Amino acid sequence: MKVKLEGITVLANDVSALARFYREVIGFPVVIEEDHYVEFENAGVRLAICSKPLMADNTRQHHSFIEERKGQAFELNFECDSPKAVHDLYEEFVAKGATPITEPMTKEWGHTTGFFADPEGNIHSIFAVNPTE
Repeated sequence: MKVKLEGITVLANDVSALARFYREVIGFPVVIEEDHYVEFENAGVRLAICSKPLMADNTRQHHSFIEERKGQAFELNFECDSPKAVHDLYEEFVAKGATPITEPMTKEWGHTTGFFADPEGNIHSIFAVNPTE
């Protein structure tokens, strides 16, 4: 049996603040916006944000949705067309409110990569594959 990844749901303490970040900083258009759930337009994999209390209700108060999260739980990777685009978008994201973590730099694995955080503290990467000569 084969399964397909259809979507990613980000858990949030403050759905509206995190949704505003992904809408205004990253630029994802919203297709559904409710108090406890927001879904974005995205080709390929659905990206949504859901409140931890709603997920607790949906899972009979499972402890993982009630306890405070500690540390990095996931990372989103945003691919750009070129290393220049990585630098430009990184600066744009930071200017709009992303927390800078590591400025873009050439990595030994052949990418130009930078790291930034969203309002809930999740650290994400923005990258481009470096051109080969």
